[in-house]
Amino acid sequence: MPKAIIIEEFGGPEVMQMVESRVLPPNSREVTIRNTAIGLNFIDTYHRSGLYPVELPSHLGLEGSAVVTDLGKNVDGFTLGDRVAYVGLPIGAYSEQRNYPANGLVKIPESIPNELAAASMLKGLTAWYLANKSYPIKIGDDVLIYAAAGGVGLFLCQWAKHLGARVIGVVSTSEKAELAQLNGCTETIYADDKLLVKKVKGLTNGKGVTAVYDSVGKDTFYQSLDCLQPHGVMISYGNATGAVEPFPVLELASRGSLFVTRPVLSDFIRERQDLVDAADELFTLISKKIIRVHLNTIMPLADVAEAHINLESRSTTGSTILKP
Repeated sequence: MPKAIIIEEFGGPEVMQMVESRVLPPNSREVTIRNTAIGLNFIDTYHRSGLYPVELPSHLGLEGSAVVTDLGKNVDGFTLGDRVAYVGLPIGAYSEQRNYPANGLVKIPESIPNELAAASMLKGLTAWYLANKSYPIKIGDDVLIYAAAGGVGLFLCQWAKHLGARVIGVVSTSEKAELAQLNGCTETIYADDKLLVKKVKGLTNGKGVTAVYDSVGKDTFYQSLDCLQPHGVMISYGNATGAVEPFPVLELASRGSLFVTRPVLSDFIRERQDLVDAADELFTLISKKIIRVHLNTIMPLADVAEAHINLESRSTTGSTILKP
């Protein structure tokens, strides 16, 4: 019987347990898939800890690559043996085998290995909507990107450079600074630098940046606002230090009529054609090596607790894959 990771309570990595998981025949619009690689993402830790509550008991994982092993009777466009990738609900990527809605699957091009596809769907499509939808980057823009050497950060820095921006990356170590500079960043600043805002203003001739992409959350929110030029856009898309607390909207007026958005990927790929188009654009940039996927760690699914510990300790760069 195939195995899967579940949680029966919220908590630390130790609450995850591997169990046998029976997979029923797919319903009329589902596909049964055998996972070949599973993406590890920070949002998985939010589901596990209860920051983003899920109904218990719950599976975990939002991203993977797989092979089609069975088809619902009303499924068109897929055949047995197709290599596919997916991102989003229903949760359950931390598994050997599962059912998934056919309209949420995309075919993997021949040029993309399974592991790279699994490492790219959530982080790569997040970079896609951040750079093209939340604030459409234009040639000549200055943008500030937090966690520039992280999983999403490396995708986003490369995508922003591809669109013509000058990228200022925020990193935590000299090694991460070097990595960020090799992947689109013109300049880097350390996250603990007390003069971060002053340095950002100095790099932009006193104006500030056009947009800030902040995955950190509570601890950096006001700092990020202070880095923006008038009418700049603050994109808050993560909660690494906790959720941003409520704030007076007059804070935006006092800093130059700023804009703030808190986007999520699912709102940009609700329609199947939007998902297919976004995935096609992502896979094309990867195939052309305009975007390099940094798959730095591959671990067995059975070692998922260790993988979460490494992720939450900020000791990783790039992407981590779990192998069923």
